Amino acid sequence: MAATAAFDFRDDDRAPVLALSGDWTVDTISALESDLAEVSEKLKEGSVVDVGELGRFDVAGAYLIDRTFRDSPAGDKARIAIRGEHANAMRLLQAARKSYAGPAAPVRQTQGIKGFVEAVGRAMASVGEEIIELIGFFGETLVTMAALIANPRRLRMVSIVNVMEKAGLNALPIVMLLSFFIGMVISYLGARILGDFGASVFTVELVAFSMLREFAVVVTGVILAGRTNSAFTAEIGAMKMRQEIDAMRVMGIKPMEALVVPRVIAMLIMTPILTFAAMMSGIFGGLIVAWGELGVSPAMFFSRISETVPSQHFWVGFVKAPVFAITLAVIACKQGLSVGGDVGSLGSRVTTSVVQAIFMILLLDAIFALWFLEMNW
Repeated sequence: MAATAAFDFRDDDRAPVLALSGDWTVDTISALESDLAEVSEKLKEGSVVDVGELGRFDVAGAYLIDRTFRDSPAGDKARIAIRGEHANAMRLLQAARKSYAGPAAPVRQTQGIKGFVEAVGRAMASVGEEIIELIGFFGETLVTMAALIANPRRLRMVSIVNVMEKAGLNALPIVMLLSFFIGMVISYLGARILGDFGASVFTVELVAFSMLREFAVVVTGVILAGRTNSAFTAEIGAMKMRQEIDAMRVMGIKPMEALVVPRVIAMLIMTPILTFAAMMSGIFGGLIVAWGELGVSPAMFFSRISETVPSQHFWVGFVKAPVFAITLAVIACKQGLSVGGDVGSLGSRVTTSVVQAIFMILLLDAIFALWFLEMNW
């Protein structure tokens, strides 16, 4: 049974004495804060803490005593002198004093043009640091994957298959549905606009070119960025907050092998499959509109695609999928491992993961488009 925490303040001429008695722990000190606040105003330099009758004493009690002295007229410079014998009173009071960081310095905000330039400079420096960290993490991922491929027994096949199901297979319906509607929209616009020039028959080529080269893989990448990237970052970030990743390192399990590589491999396998499904679904959506609006039969639709659409357009879109896959997985895992110890950090990293992933998908697609244009593909 814990003894009730109490204190007695004696304002001696030489030095005020704060005599503690009972157990000063987190369970017993809550009722003393207001009384100690009044005593704090009477303390001065040279005040003494009498611990002769003090029972149990923990960090919470030490913090409360230290705060009482810091709030006194003597301020933070007051040295806590101890009278009497106690096993850990001096050590805990010293620890409480050392852990106090002091009030945070006010944030200096520069106004006008100088402030704007400073803000832009800080933002650019932050972006540069983020890029360097991401490139380093990407290199570490490649090295770890190469080591696991050289020793396949270390691959965690159960984790890979589990991620393939959650991140890939479960995303198949939404990817196909969205691609289907995009194919319908493209076909409808083509039928309307090209029909004004008497070239509505070329709607078939428009649907095939756009879905095979661009829209299918971009739609897949954007959906995975919003759906899968956020999930990866949240899962790994939650493990980081609960210190599970530190526990893995203590047990000799490398987080890169257990968490990152299975997700990268699963994405490398599933993203091309989802891209192919998106291509077929988009073309089918275009077929529905072409059949209803233009009277183009399915046989004629697919016959025209096979005659006028070279296979290179399929491969132009398909080769982007593995690049998008590894980009998405690396960004998601890197942001997850960068989560701090609070919920705010987790939310911030999830948001950053999704934004970076979508930005990189669009940037890489633009680079691919320019490169294939120069290669006359």
